[in-house]
Parts: sequence; structure tokens; C-alpha cells
Amino acid sequence: MRFAALAVFSALFLPAAAQAQEQDQPTMRVAVNLVMVDATVKTKAGQILGDLKKEDFELHEDGAAQKVDIFSRDELPLNVALVLDLSDSIEPFLGPLRDAANTALAALKPDDEVALFTFSTEAQLRVPFTKDKGKIAKEISDFKVGGATNINDGIFVAAKYLLGAPPKGRRVIILISDDVATYSGGEGTHDIITELIASDAVLYNLKIPGYNPPGTMLHAAMEKGLVNLRAVMDQTGGEVFNVQDAAHLDAVFGALIERIKTRYTLGYYTKATAAEGKAHKLDVRLASSFGKKGKDYVVLCKNGFYVH
Repeated sequence: MRFAALAVFSALFLPAAAQAQEQDQPTMRVAVNLVMVDATVKTKAGQILGDLKKEDFELHEDGAAQKVDIFSRDELPLNVALVLDLSDSIEPFLGPLRDAANTALAALKPDDEVALFTFSTEAQLRVPFTKDKGKIAKEISDFKVGGATNINDGIFVAAKYLLGAPPKGRRVIILISDDVATYSGGEGTHDIITELIASDAVLYNLKIPGYNPPGTMLHAAMEKGLVNLRAVMDQTGGEVFNVQDAAHLDAVFGALIERIKTRYTLGYYTKATAAEGKAHKLDVRLASSFGKKGKDYVVLCKNGFYVH
């Protein structure tokens, strides 16, 4: 994985003396691949299991058990990419969304960073990563709506940006949309999942109930190649948070931010190398005393990784 992730780990978890000793060493280092996995664990009834310990988890790579060397909860910084739908159906929510974003993003830690993307017919970066969460909220209500709804490229462009950005912590993309796409853009579901896994990003969806006339719904039903959002979230470990109406936007957005803050982070050192040129499968589960995965509890996390 990214060697810079190891530097983040060192700064947060190693004693000061050990850090100082590291700094005295030559810059040439042995290549150690640190794989980080964020996970949410729920009961089958949907309740969050929030008091789990390191020894409660089991982690497998390509079927082989791995030793969990790192375990934390909301200690590593967050890099959050907001991907905002600018189709006509979203316009009534832009004002309330600014207020909701201002409140929800304020719950992030000072070192957490947020970037803002928008999409209609095309996707673009509006605000690069910043620690100024208020700047993100201010931008939202000034946008103009219109054009097609290209969710595919909205997610892909954000994932590509994350892939090229210096690794500073856990990575999350939040899609804010009514999820009614009318244009498939240039990237399909497989490409989007691949890019997200390569960038170590999790997709969450803040689903807003936009107004879409019958003609728009017909267009969406006939458009080929639209991204399968459920498949993307299943592969990366994300979730959908449904907003019933504007009055509940603030509460639901806040709940989503709280969820991504409190995911468990597990890390281990892989023997896999970039030379293999393939994806590796991950399986995170709880110890047998918790029952069977999928029957007694659910683990939401990415299903694989690439070595860079």
C-alpha cells in the first residue's frame, strides 16, 4: 500500500523516542506494505456494535489469516470528498444542504480535510482538500443547477483525485444525490469500483428525494451503463443514508458523518507486492463467539486492495 500511510501510523501510535530514533535512520527503508481497513459492524437488526476490541476481529487476505497490528477508532484523520449532484431536481435542497453541511462537517476533527466536487453532464473539482469546513458549506448554495446527471463520472473523478493525493488518513466519498442518473459518462461500474479500491476510498450515499418528472425517469431507465451504486457500496464497505425530506436533512447528514468517524480501523502488514499486479481479497469477521458473519452480524468494509 502507500508507504506514507506508515508515516501516519508512526506519528499517531509510536512512542516519541521511537519516532526520534526513526528520524535518525537513513531515508532508504525496507519496503513494508501496510494495509488499512475501515469497518462498521452491525447486528442483523441494524444496531452498531460499538464496543469491540482488537481481539474480537479476525482478518484474512486471500484466505490466509493475518495478524492485526493496528487497531483504532477515530484516531487517524479523515479525508472526505463530497460529490454533489447539480441536476434540476436537487435545487430545492441546495439552501438546506448548505446549513446541514455547515453543522455536520463541524463535527469533524480539526485535522480532517474535505474536498468538494459537483457533477451534472460533467464532473469537476470545486474545492481541493481543505481543513476549512465552513468554506465547503459556503460554496454549496452558490451553485447553479442544470444538465444531465452523470453520477458515474462524479464518483470516478473524486476517486481519481484521491488516488493522486498524498495519503493522510482514511478516505471517504459522500455522494449527495437523488440517485436518478440520466447519463453514464465514460466510466462503468467495474472501473469505478477498481478506482475506489485503488484509492482506498469508501462510498457513502446521502440520498435526497429529488423531484423527477416521468420523462426523466424514462430516460434514466433506458440509459445503458449507469453505475450500480449498491454494488459499489458493497465492494467498498459504504452505506446509503436516506433523507425523507428537507426537514430531516440536517439530522441524517449528521448521522452519516458520525458513522464514518466511528468506523473501526484495522491494519496489518502484507507480503503481497505491486509486481503481482492483481487485486487481493479481504475478509473481516468477528471471533466465532459472536456467531456467523452474515447470519448473526454484518461487517461493512472493503472487499479487496491493490499494492501500489
